Amino acid sequence: MDATQLGLVSDIAVAPQSGATAPATLAGILAQVVAETLSCLASVNLIRPGCPVTFATWPFVTDLRTGSFTGGSGEQALLAAAAIQMGNFYDLPNSAGAGMTDSKIPDAQYGYEKGLTIALAALSGANRVCEVGGMMGSLMGCSFESMVIDNEAVGMIQRAVRGIEISDDTLSVETIHQCAVDPGHFLGNEQTLSMMESEYVYPNMMDRSPADQWEAEGAHDLFERGRKASREILAAHYPNYFSP
Repeated sequence: MDATQLGLVSDIAVAPQSGATAPATLAGILAQVVAETLSCLASVNLIRPGCPVTFATWPFVTDLRTGSFTGGSGEQALLAAAAIQMGNFYDLPNSAGAGMTDSKIPDAQYGYEKGLTIALAALSGANRVCEVGGMMGSLMGCSFESMVIDNEAVGMIQRAVRGIEISDDTLSVETIHQCAVDPGHFLGNEQTLSMMESEYVYPNMMDRSPADQWEAEGAHDLFERGRKASREILAAHYPNYFSP
């Protein structure tokens, strides 16, 4: 109410939790969170008609075996994507939470939970995806290593969101014909070289080197590389956003 009276944008994260403060069925929690979010929209417009507000549906999932919040589950990814689609249905700017892995370290669980939940939210058409960078342990922890890892993962997801550009040039029919005739491959073709930076995203943290090279360079895992990169940033990066 105070924010609306001041004319500020409200981003009210409406976060009922399945089986606790909302029904256990996914359809039921979705119906409730949409209704509650619409009530926020109505309240804002009753106080100050036309004041901006985000359709911030954040349905959360409970592990019903323990009663604890689980941010990395498949159900959480599905619910967030559905909530975003409801915001798009109403043609309202929306936000959602994703990337809230339940893992405590950047391991395999961390990777697939982050990738699944963030990608589904982004590909569903979210305007803003929150809780992504560095969050772990079901929102109970955050780390610098995770921030640099997540930054790179988000770049890959943004590339997926960008999609595939279709045109006569990108369909490459003439290039396919030329390369098939001579020399039989596309490696040195002018189009291949010109597309290297615009069509592809190249990671710095993710390792794509051959196994023998990776072993020769110390066989560092992603957590170790994330730690090194984050320490270098913290030691050298001192941004100043405010003038004297």
